[in-house]
Amino acid sequence: MEAGVRRRIKFGPVAALLIFGLGIATGLCAQSAVDSKQRVELHRADLSGAPGMEMIASVSEYQPGETLARHFHHGMEAVYVIQGASVQAPGKEPMALATGASLMNLRDVKHGGFEVVGETPLKLFTVHVVDKGKPLYDYSE
Repeated sequence: MEAGVRRRIKFGPVAALLIFGLGIATGLCAQSAVDSKQRVELHRADLSGAPGMEMIASVSEYQPGETLARHFHHGMEAVYVIQGASVQAPGKEPMALATGASLMNLRDVKHGGFEVVGETPLKLFTVHVVDKGKPLYDYSE
């Protein structure tokens, strides 16, 4: 019996690592092909009491020189600025997005379309409440 116990103990860490790896791979596959490469999904869950809707929490980081293309979401987006930075829309003056600022983007309303300028990366925490099964970012006209 003792040999069998040793095998289970040795197999336990391997099984845990395998399950963890599958979880990471599943999370990475959950991001669609048109998703933002700057976004790291933290959590995704069905929205209780709202069939067909899900809630997605993420952190995004945009380095100086990177752009956030104009897009919209199939639902609402709440944004909290973790680290502020200067951003600039084409043909406009740079403006500051301050650390601690919050924003709301409504369903199907285009937003974004700016470049991070200056030396500081822009870090955002976002919560999306969106239609399940649709792309999180929609870049269509």
